[in-house]
Amino acid sequence: MQAKYISYQQTHAFSSVVLDYIDGKDNLESFYKYSPTTEGFKKAIEDRKYSGDRSLLVRSLQKQYLHIQPSALVKENINLLADDRTFTITTGHQLNIFTGPLYFIYKIVTAIKLAADLKKSFPDYNFIPVYWMATEDHDFEEINHVKVEDKLLTWKKNAAGATGRLNTSDITDALTAYKGYLGISENGTEFSKAIEKAYTSNQTLANATRELVDALFGKKGLVCIDADDSALKTQFADIIYQDITAQNSFTQINASSAALESKGYKPQVNPREINFFYMDDQLRERIVEEDNLYKVLNTDISFTREALKQEIDTHPERFSPNVVMRPVYQELILPNLAYIGGGAEVTYWLQLKANFDFYKVFYPVLILRNSALVIDDRSARKMQILDISPITLFNSDEQLKNQWIKAHVGDSLCLDDEQRAIRAIFDQIKLNSYKIDKTLSMSAEGAKTKALKLVTNLEKKLLRAEKRKHTTSLQQIDALKNKLFPSGVLQERVLNIAPMYVLYGEDFIESLLSAFKPLDYKFTVLYA
Repeated sequence: MQAKYISYQQTHAFSSVVLDYIDGKDNLESFYKYSPTTEGFKKAIEDRKYSGDRSLLVRSLQKQYLHIQPSALVKENINLLADDRTFTITTGHQLNIFTGPLYFIYKIVTAIKLAADLKKSFPDYNFIPVYWMATEDHDFEEINHVKVEDKLLTWKKNAAGATGRLNTSDITDALTAYKGYLGISENGTEFSKAIEKAYTSNQTLANATRELVDALFGKKGLVCIDADDSALKTQFADIIYQDITAQNSFTQINASSAALESKGYKPQVNPREINFFYMDDQLRERIVEEDNLYKVLNTDISFTREALKQEIDTHPERFSPNVVMRPVYQELILPNLAYIGGGAEVTYWLQLKANFDFYKVFYPVLILRNSALVIDDRSARKMQILDISPITLFNSDEQLKNQWIKAHVGDSLCLDDEQRAIRAIFDQIKLNSYKIDKTLSMSAEGAKTKALKLVTNLEKKLLRAEKRKHTTSLQQIDALKNKLFPSGVLQERVLNIAPMYVLYGEDFIESLLSAFKPLDYKFTVLYA
């Protein structure tokens, strides 16, 4: 695949806070610690002092991988985590069935590529790409479906509790439909076998997801971690208790959010007074404080302060952080150097630095994941025939069609010269009127406004008339946009890897690894 690059600004798909962050604008400096550059990583490596238990981390990961046969490189990377010179490069995502939308894949590829690039820049250290599986998330409706071209496949289930603990025995219908799409081609059959094995040989969604992700990325050394782990949670127990009882994260993050808002940016998340859930099989409910008790919503469970401390010390795995406390947990148990996220994640991580500082937990280098648009051969030919560039593709449908009409008809639709002439004429009339009677100048100004409006309306009519003459070309533009921007949004937010894997097999992931440049901050356009 051939890669071309455009700026994120030209996509019109990213918020101002994200664009300003990757541009290194001064007004965001207080919201992060290290710049997302090679120099920023140099400083982060010098500062990173991991206080967690490396041997415990290694043992936990080895135990989590017992149900599959990981590659030699994954085993090596897990063992390397015992070495003080080893850091992790982490991305995280929900357990979308069959990997969900393409940006799930792009996140992981960014982590793998960044780890490899850092090894070249800092050869004395080891950098392990990690996929943090959001196994404790309970938003089943966000992960139970996948779009494969124009078909929506859904796992129908009455689900409750953490998604990582869900039993996959009833995913058969969705699995069969997905395999049916993959077909009988060599690439489709290969991927179908991996999908089948992952979801039928594992009882939980967490284990199924690990096996599938390992099938795709194990050869690249990607390590998957499930933090729904009693041993790992033990290291987090003190902060769990502090934050529930003192509500520190609520105070710290609200102050950061207000500061971010004062600079003209919209915060992404709002902390709660208590940012933890109580979790057990079939249960993940918010904890609230009422009448000097810590109550679990929609249950009869409650704790006094003393009983809460005992429960956390005895069963830390029952306390699950929400979106604002999960990052602190992540950085506490991993020797992490960077977190890779999408635009929304970058925004809410910028709200979190004060909370990291409060708990004296390392705040990592924050990296915007790579994004991509894959243009198939047929679409590329259409673009060439229609003379449409990748940059103009990111304009709205109406803008794109108007630009195309004006570019292919010439100057006859543009009445800018005529409008300038009208302004000059009426300005002279206004001046002459003022000399005769000052009140007449307002009438002249009103006449000018009416005349310009008539010309603008005429220009729109000319454009509509010209569009009628080019119906076929405009329909082709509509078809092109619908193909490359399904549902009017970035391709990566809707499409699944399935059609890409059927067409290109493992070469698709290899092409992404070759094309992505994590620290260049450019949008990737891939021509298949």
